[in-house]
Amino acid sequence: MRKKQIIPSILKITASIVLLSAFALAAENVLRVPIVKSPDSSLPAGWKLKTWSGTADFAVVDSEAGPVIRMKSKDSSAALAKEIDFNIKDYPYLNWTWKVVKIPPKGDVRARSTDDQAAQIYVVFPRWPAFINSRMLGYIWDSNAPAGSFVASTKQFNTRYYVVKSGASDLGKWFKEKRNVYDDYKRWFHEEPPPVGSVSVMINTQNTDSSGESYIGDIYFSKN
Repeated sequence: MRKKQIIPSILKITASIVLLSAFALAAENVLRVPIVKSPDSSLPAGWKLKTWSGTADFAVVDSEAGPVIRMKSKDSSAALAKEIDFNIKDYPYLNWTWKVVKIPPKGDVRARSTDDQAAQIYVVFPRWPAFINSRMLGYIWDSNAPAGSFVASTKQFNTRYYVVKSGASDLGKWFKEKRNVYDDYKRWFHEEPPPVGSVSVMINTQNTDSSGESYIGDIYFSKN
């Protein structure tokens, strides 16, 4: 009787160990960028706000995709940045979830005068002196530039963009995205990347005197 009771117990313990090992392995393969509401503001804790024009409008909100950053812009330009230090070669894939509900209709990353997007996420590679040598890779939802386009910034010579989504046809829908940042860096800058210094999300509409709204979350880097 005891043997019959012991065997199922051993099987349960073994299954639990296997499950915990799987969780541990998954954790080792992922580097998450936390989005947790700050206790004293609507912004995510540990993120820094930068405003270039107008009034910033960011907030952590709950959604069907989990906690996300809501970004709104009306003739403004602002970003949130989270410092993070690691070798992109160890975690080459950037993953995120986003939804855009309103785009600046005339926004187009290909021209300086129309460089507005409702949703942007950047990986920043700081190099000294930072203003001159830092590299930035931006993954954007543009209003008019074709999806799949690689574009050099018309404002910052060390910034490169990849247009992940374009136009208004998919507004209001959640999408999960994934890019190999290590490969993109090598393709665009023709060198081995320095350590990552931060991740940034941004919205801007000031160039076309318009407005936009988007949501972004579940940001993490993974090995595969």
